[in-house]
Amino acid sequence: MTETRTHEAVVNAQFGARADSYLKSAVHAAGADLDALADLVRSHGEARVLDLGCGAGHVSFAAAPHVREVVACDLSPEMLSVVAEAARERGFANIITRESVAESLPFPEASFDFVLSRYSTHHWGDLDAGLREIARVLKPGGAVAIADTVSPGTPRLDTFLQAIELLRDPSHVRSRSWAEWQEALARAGLSARSARSFRIRLEFDNWVARMRTPKIQADAIRALEAAMPESVVAYFDIGPDGSFSMDTACFEAVKLAL
Repeated sequence: MTETRTHEAVVNAQFGARADSYLKSAVHAAGADLDALADLVRSHGEARVLDLGCGAGHVSFAAAPHVREVVACDLSPEMLSVVAEAARERGFANIITRESVAESLPFPEASFDFVLSRYSTHHWGDLDAGLREIARVLKPGGAVAIADTVSPGTPRLDTFLQAIELLRDPSHVRSRSWAEWQEALARAGLSARSARSFRIRLEFDNWVARMRTPKIQADAIRALEAAMPESVVAYFDIGPDGSFSMDTACFEAVKLAL
């Protein structure tokens, strides 16, 4: 009997072998959205923080100087190994790692003061389930902040974005629009508090090299870029080398106290 290939297996296959490149990625190691996540936990020295979908650990490293403990959680054991080693090298004894998918967390209810997530949710197989788990493990009055890519929302722009993301990385599920995010947070019982928008520039060769995108798929992305009408080219600011700009956002919400 043929073994079923799960979405989680696809995600792990994509990212496990690329953990070190994500640790060194300039796009992931800095940015206004990363600063926004760190600012949320600043002055909360006794807080326990969950970095959900931690990847190479940049959020954990940004939060660790300000809080009591950070739990770096990811489904990729290779990513978690990179996080643990980098935490030791940087002297962060308050970072621990746990392996898990977002949709079924191994933590009791009300375990964390904050849940942070960055560039992870567009890989989740079930966003609603992941947000419900966030609400479950947050303490009443606790806060969640999620930074990720955001769809422009209009059909043509949305289709282009989802297409190039999927061609680059088959573990991509969906970049949501602002409206979709507000609705999803509400369904999970999380009360939206604020949202900030950002814009990032992605250098094409680095973008595909980081994911080791096969040439045939990278060429397909360039072909799509070349075929798009001016409205799409202008919105994403697509350059002659294929580099482009993308919308991101940081959504903050709270779990209301009973």
